[in-house]
Amino acid sequence: MARSTSKDTQALFQSLRSAYAATPTNLKIIDLYVMFAIFTALIQVVYMAIVGSFPFNSFLSGVLSCVGTAVLAVCLRIQVNKENKEFKDLPPERAFADFVLCNLVLHLVIMNFLG
Repeated sequence: MARSTSKDTQALFQSLRSAYAATPTNLKIIDLYVMFAIFTALIQVVYMAIVGSFPFNSFLSGVLSCVGTAVLAVCLRIQVNKENKEFKDLPPERAFADFVLCNLVLHLVIMNFLG
């Protein structure tokens, strides 16, 4: 039983690796951006756990900024993906402009929350 489970796991990882190898470069760059934003949010949470959360609204602003940026980047990835049929009429330049505008609004709200 354990041997078949490990073989299934290895087969799953191999299929995921080969599928990701076929992913276009622009989507891989967006994936790296999402991972960076999530990693930055995790670092902020660990820092808050170690040092403390005296200016709690600053901590909240930083984490929400990172998470919001990651969500917007995922939305950009969905819109730019050529295999997605829902956004086939949307040019990539428009998707990127939406991403930039939404990031601008997000960070204006975050800066307002800081006080």
